[in-house]
Amino acid sequence: MSIRVLLADDEHLIRTALAQMLNLEADLDVVAEAATGDEAVAMAVRHQVGVAVLDLQMPGLDGITAAGEIGRLLPGCGCVIVTSHGRPGHLKRALTAGVRGFLPKTTSAVTLAEVVRTVHAGGRHVDPQLAAEAIAAGDSPLTPREADVLELAATGAPIDEIAVRASLSPGTVRNYLSSAMGKLDAANRHDACAIARRMGWI
Repeated sequence: MSIRVLLADDEHLIRTALAQMLNLEADLDVVAEAATGDEAVAMAVRHQVGVAVLDLQMPGLDGITAAGEIGRLLPGCGCVIVTSHGRPGHLKRALTAGVRGFLPKTTSAVTLAEVVRTVHAGGRHVDPQLAAEAIAAGDSPLTPREADVLELAATGAPIDEIAVRASLSPGTVRNYLSSAMGKLDAANRHDACAIARRMGWI
């Protein structure tokens, strides 16, 4: 029996090329494609796929959130994340969500096919360089609330708007931002946002 594969990537050209390459493998069958995270979840369930290959950054649900939903709705499906943004925080979040494969987009089609087989068989595969970077970076020093506030601040929103969106007082928002800046050794909140984003912590 062929392994039923879902490919999800908002870049049509990349998705189509990957589908064509994987379909050349005798034991792999790309039965569904999706351009958004929400569509990926729906298509995975509808087509009862064995492996979902998901881009990290997509409209709607991101790849990691979509993987978590797919795992909840279709426990037998293994999820693989492919990304051009292989940051340490993303890898740790993906593993926590139950993702079994994590690869950079520079991975060859031959390697991707092997990873699909490994994940379908119940194994795991994490790109060695991404794994080493994640270990070196350590865990995020930010509390979940600090990360939430910093993510809202990354949009450039003023304190009052962040407070409304986070259901906090402006003073509490300032305290969270100040704490995050101290933990990240950042000069200001914009610098803190940049550092946290680069590490994949927001």
